[in-house]
Amino acid sequence: MRDKSMEPRSTTSVDVEIFGSVYHVRGEQDREYLLKLADIVNTKMREIGDHMPVVDTGKIAILAALNLADELLQCNQQQEGERVEIMEKVNELTGELSAALET
Repeated sequence: MRDKSMEPRSTTSVDVEIFGSVYHVRGEQDREYLLKLADIVNTKMREIGDHMPVVDTGKIAILAALNLADELLQCNQQQEGERVEIMEKVNELTGELSAALET
């Protein structure tokens, strides 16, 4: 049996424009996915750039990264909360099912 983790993965290459610069991006996802990622980063950088009086691409990129990391962390925390709620409901229903089966 072959270890699939050792097999070469196919990659997609695409040129994307982010905040006025073109970058050559490669990834395991399809072209549309990579373009969507670039669009998200570009949009976030433009949102921040519109509120900064001086254009410092490095600072804008860092602020965009912090904003995106914040969004990701909030989503992860929300998902964790939902997982806890689901497990509590599963435990509740399991108890009710066990009680119903015992009668």
